[in-house]
Amino acid sequence: MTHILVVEDDPETAALIAARLVAEGHEVTRATTGREALGHTRSLRFDAITLDRILPDMDGIALVARLRAEQVMTPVLMISSLAEVDQRIAGLRAGGDDYMTKPFAPDEVAMRVEVLLRRGHAAPAEGRMAVGALEIDLITRKVWLAGEPVPLLQKEFRLLEFLARHPGQVLSRQMIFEQVWGYFFCPADNLINVHIGRLRRKLERPGRPAPIDTIKGEGYRLNAV
Repeated sequence: MTHILVVEDDPETAALIAARLVAEGHEVTRATTGREALGHTRSLRFDAITLDRILPDMDGIALVARLRAEQVMTPVLMISSLAEVDQRIAGLRAGGDDYMTKPFAPDEVAMRVEVLLRRGHAAPAEGRMAVGALEIDLITRKVWLAGEPVPLLQKEFRLLEFLARHPGQVLSRQMIFEQVWGYFFCPADNLINVHIGRLRRKLERPGRPAPIDTIKGEGYRLNAV
């Protein structure tokens, strides 16, 4: 069984994250301060850590830097209300493996932890992801297809990022809606269709269709190209 350390000082948020991870079959240990988290990592082995950026006794960036200095290379998902590019850069440069912003859905936390567990201790080089010829910079939010820049709007980027975190997997409309737009799925809403259509057009090339498949009745899938 995988063991996850949840570092979060807000009891309600910590309970939501822990409950979702336990539902996925993980064992969870909770810490409310940086000092407590350090104590756990010195005595226990964890497979991943979710880390709130702002803790009562220290900044999460200082904590992850301390972990790396102590040769604790456990993958870290940093969670913060600070969404600016320079804040994401600081978190990743300090040694974080992924960075997500509040508000968030517990399902997305579980999925990002799953990605970190599959990835092991290797983080994307300088915050980058690649799916076939598609390359995504998570810090600058720039995208390239076969080396050619692909200009995307903010929501298009968020949609592509979510698909790219689960390559080859069919993601339901409900899952996409709740994770990308952040509120409950409405079956009659046409937002997903519109954004998928725009994203496909931007990823199409002569003689090469866009790498996003529609799986009728199930959802959408991003393939390596």
